[in-house]
Amino acid sequence: MSEDFLKQIDWHRPWLAPLLPVAELVLRTPNWRDGLNQQAAIRNLRNHLSLPVEFVPQSALPEGMAYESFISETGCVPTRDNLHDFFNALVWLTFPCIKVRLNALQAAEIMRRAASPQVVRGKIRDAATIFDENAVLLLTAEPHIGVALREHNWQQLFLMQRHLFESRTKVYLFGHALMEKLVAPYKAITGHTWVLNVTPDILQLDAADLPRWVDSEMDTRLQQGFSTADFAHLPVLGVPGWWACQDEAFYADTTVFRPPRKYRS
Repeated sequence: MSEDFLKQIDWHRPWLAPLLPVAELVLRTPNWRDGLNQQAAIRNLRNHLSLPVEFVPQSALPEGMAYESFISETGCVPTRDNLHDFFNALVWLTFPCIKVRLNALQAAEIMRRAASPQVVRGKIRDAATIFDENAVLLLTAEPHIGVALREHNWQQLFLMQRHLFESRTKVYLFGHALMEKLVAPYKAITGHTWVLNVTPDILQLDAADLPRWVDSEMDTRLQQGFSTADFAHLPVLGVPGWWACQDEAFYADTTVFRPPRKYRS
């Protein structure tokens, strides 16, 4: 099993910090997939049908069977030897409740469409796929930060009130495709952001407890329904401290930090 792809990861990147505790445990083992499965067993990780989650080679996925359905019916997550699937597995171990919820939603939508072939792919499945691949979770104790994000008020968000963003906001990457892109970061990489307005005490939770709180809270929110309209776009390297030279000129680049739609020519 080739592990060369793992050498591309710079674990010093700030956006990978939430994954680092479990990644270190996984990578201590001679075989990284064995390491994933050891951690899944230690955490008693189970899917929505209470089947133990196991990370298996891609060849275990039967031909013609949907990936999400296979996970739902067997608990087995097909995992190729690449960055995309490795990050996906780490997200399963870090935010298990959200991953289980998304899989249940996607599998149900696939079953619904199979029962009625005339039914088009629904908004829930589209939103679940975007969340799974590209989501950013932004927790803030300042509600106007979420407003500024949705309005693309980048100067206020990242410059004029930078101190508030740094002290009253936490940002977690969830999408594994987004993480894969950031292995070779470039300025235009953009995430689909879900804003969670929280009380200041939540942000004071330690580095181990806060991701667990996020996992539980997002699971509850996703059960209440969601759509693509719930996302706001965030050029992730604009997050304070995530890239060098974040000066006024950096955020003035309208090819990346796009103005509100009403101001575009």
